[in-house]
Amino acid sequence: MGEKSITEKKVAVVGIGGVGGYLAGMLGRACPHLTLAARGGRRESVLEKGLILHSDYKGEIAVRPEKVVPAGEMGRQDYIFVCVKNYSLEEVCRELRDAVTDETVLIPVMNGADPGERMRKLLGKGTVVDSLIYIVAFANADYSITQQGDFANLRIGIQDADEREQKKIEEVSELLSAADIDHQVAEDIQSAVWKKYILNCAYNVASAYYDNNIGQLRSDPAKAKEYEALVREAYSVARAKGVNVGQEDVDAILHRFYHELADNATSSLQRDVRDGKQAEVDTFSGYIVREGKKLGLDMPVSEKMYEGLLKYEQKR
Repeated sequence: MGEKSITEKKVAVVGIGGVGGYLAGMLGRACPHLTLAARGGRRESVLEKGLILHSDYKGEIAVRPEKVVPAGEMGRQDYIFVCVKNYSLEEVCRELRDAVTDETVLIPVMNGADPGERMRKLLGKGTVVDSLIYIVAFANADYSITQQGDFANLRIGIQDADEREQKKIEEVSELLSAADIDHQVAEDIQSAVWKKYILNCAYNVASAYYDNNIGQLRSDPAKAKEYEALVREAYSVARAKGVNVGQEDVDAILHRFYHELADNATSSLQRDVRDGKQAEVDTFSGYIVREGKKLGLDMPVSEKMYEGLLKYEQKR
């Protein structure tokens, strides 16, 4: 944990929806100097009742953070977990300017293939440790957090980390272990991020485009074939970019679609589009289409669904 013990470290979570709320609940039991970034009703609720986490995996948890303030008022932090939607990243990085020093470690736990890369460019200081999480979690109307299922697992790493970066990764791992957060340090974090991203380029996009759950998608042969095409198109982009993914990863993603995902499973993109909310259409669809075009790849199904999802967004 470096020169300071965990009880001395200042730890913050920005974005306390499903993922951020789960991490905040776990961190709050181990970190006395925990700051949560929140505004409005969410801030008032946490100040009054604490952060409430209903976790199938870890049980009922209630924590009271040291501070609950807007991101721009957090003060300097040692570790900052950023768990916001991709479209909010630029604004959040502006708000975090005064909270980040050269020694601060930032861990973006977000959707997409490039939040860490974007954060490095936007901030220009601190150390960004890339990550991804496998979890089913969401915020409730009363601002409590629900985590479903018997898993919540984080991967962390920096591609081709130097000695200093490796030390920062080890510090984050120690922090996560102290908070009882399941995780692994990934030697090839780019590969790990893209495996999840390829899955989401099909899961989120097809479910949102058709407003269908997984059972409806896989019971319709034409839609199931389009789901397969979305996976293969995203895979072709990853391969063209030099990411270490293979046919076995495609097979595993498709096996999950046909045999593992629950019939009633829906995606965050689907729910946001259906509810008329701002949605991560660009994260799951626009990015992969643009990268495919840059690389001269044929992306017919991805392009079709991106155009359709943009129309939904324009109606919002």
